[in-house]
Amino acid sequence: MGAVVVDDGPSGVKAPDGGWGWAVLFGCFVITGFSYAFPKAMSVFFKELIREFGVGYSDTAWISSILLAMLYGTGPLCSMCVNRFGCRPVMLVGGLFASAGMIMASFSTNIIQVYITVGVITGLGLALNFQPSLIMLNRYFNKRRPLANGLAAAGSPVFLCALSPLGQILQHEYGWRGGFLILGGLLLNCCVCGALMRPLDPPKNPEPSKTASEKQVKKKLLDFTVFQDRGFLIYTVAATIMVLGLFVPPVFVVSYAKDLKYEDTKSAFLLTILGFIDIFARPLCGIVAGLQWVRPRCVYLFSFSMFFNGFTDLMGSMSHDYGGLVVFCVFFGISYGMVGALQFEVLMAIVGTQKFSSAIGLVLLVEAVAVLVGPPGAGKLLDATHNYMFVFLLAGSEVVTSAVVLAVGNACCIKRPQEVHTKEDAAEREELKKRGVKNPAGTKVDSIEVEHFLKDEKNGEVVTNPETCV
Repeated sequence: MGAVVVDDGPSGVKAPDGGWGWAVLFGCFVITGFSYAFPKAMSVFFKELIREFGVGYSDTAWISSILLAMLYGTGPLCSMCVNRFGCRPVMLVGGLFASAGMIMASFSTNIIQVYITVGVITGLGLALNFQPSLIMLNRYFNKRRPLANGLAAAGSPVFLCALSPLGQILQHEYGWRGGFLILGGLLLNCCVCGALMRPLDPPKNPEPSKTASEKQVKKKLLDFTVFQDRGFLIYTVAATIMVLGLFVPPVFVVSYAKDLKYEDTKSAFLLTILGFIDIFARPLCGIVAGLQWVRPRCVYLFSFSMFFNGFTDLMGSMSHDYGGLVVFCVFFGISYGMVGALQFEVLMAIVGTQKFSSAIGLVLLVEAVAVLVGPPGAGKLLDATHNYMFVFLLAGSEVVTSAVVLAVGNACCIKRPQEVHTKEDAAEREELKKRGVKNPAGTKVDSIEVEHFLKDEKNGEVVTNPETCV
C-alpha cells in the first residue's frame, strides 16, 4: 500500500497507455455511468409505480436498494466469471441481462415482479459489466492510469444528469411501461461497450517461467491471498467505514432543503449543482494523482479526499438556509469527485493487475453491507431526532474516521521497500563484523584483481568470460 505496483498485465504485456486503450476508456465511461446513475434515475418512475400497484414509497425504494445490492454484493461472482471466461464475454452477457431485465419489467403486474426483473436481473447485468470494465482499464493504462480512472469515473455524474431528465420525458410521453422498454433498449449499449474490451496480445516468445506462473494464477477463480496483504486489509476496512456515510448527504440534502420550506424545484437544483461540480472534479483529480511526486503517495491523497468529504459533511450540518446548502453542495461535489476518482486507482496500486479482478470483487462484497446499512440507518436517526443536523454529523464522523484509519494504518503498518532494504543491509553488516570482516562497505579491490576475475586466460591470451562480463 505504501508503494505502487508496476503492472505488466496478466500475459506479460506492458500497458500501452493509449491506442485502443482510449476506446476501452470510453466503454468504461459509459458502463460506470449506467452502473452508478441507473439506480438513482429509477426514482423518477416511483410515483407511477405507487399509483399502478397501490404500494408505498418505501416499497418502491427497494428497487434502487436491490440494484445497488446486486452491483456490490455480486462482486465475487463477477470476479470468478472474469477469471474463468475473460472480460469481453462476461460483459456481453451482462449487457443482455441488463436489457432483458428492463424489457421484462415493462410487462410486470405487481411490485414483486419489478423487484426480480429490475432489481435482480438488471442489477446483475450491470455488475457483470462494471467490474470487467475496470479490470480492462487497469490492463490498458499504467502511467496514465490515474487520469484514465478520473475520466471513467466522470461517467457517473454525466449520466445522472442525463438519465433523470430522460426518464421524466419517457414517463410523460410513454408511461412507465414504455419508459422501461426504451431504457431496456438503451442498456443494450453495454454490449457495444463489452465488444470494445479487446484483450491485449500476448508476447511472441513468452518466458517459460512466467507462463507457468500465469497458468497457476488463472486456475484460481477467486484469489483469497489478497487478504494476506496488509495494505489491502487496511483499504477494505477504511472503504467500508467510508461507504457507511458517503452516500447519505446526496440522499437527504433535497429533503433537508424542503424541510427548510424551500420549493421542490429549488431543492432539487441542489443535486444538479453537486453533479455539475462532480463532473469536473473527477478528471482534474485524476490529473493531479498522475503527477510524478503525487502518484507514489496517492494513498494519502485518497485519505485527504475522504477527510475533506467528511469535514464538509460536518460543516454542512450547520447550514440553516439555501445559501449554506449551495456552498455545501459545491464543496461536497469537489470532495465526492475526488473520492470517486481515487477509490479504484488506489486499489489498483495496492494489489496490481494480477489480483485486481479478485480484490475488487471481495471489496465490493464487504461494501455491500455498508451500502445497505448506511442510508437506512441515517433515516432511522432522522425519525428519532427529527433533526437533519445529526444525520450530517453521523455521516461526516464516519467518513473522517475512515480517512484516519487509512492514513494512520498506511503510515504505521506498511513497511516501505527502502526501509526493508536498509534493515537487511544493516543486518548483513552486523553479520560480517561478527565474522571478523572489517569495514565491509568501504573495502576496496585492486583493479588488477577485478581484471583477472572478469577475464580468463586461454593459451596465453586473455579471453572474455561471458558469464562474468558486464
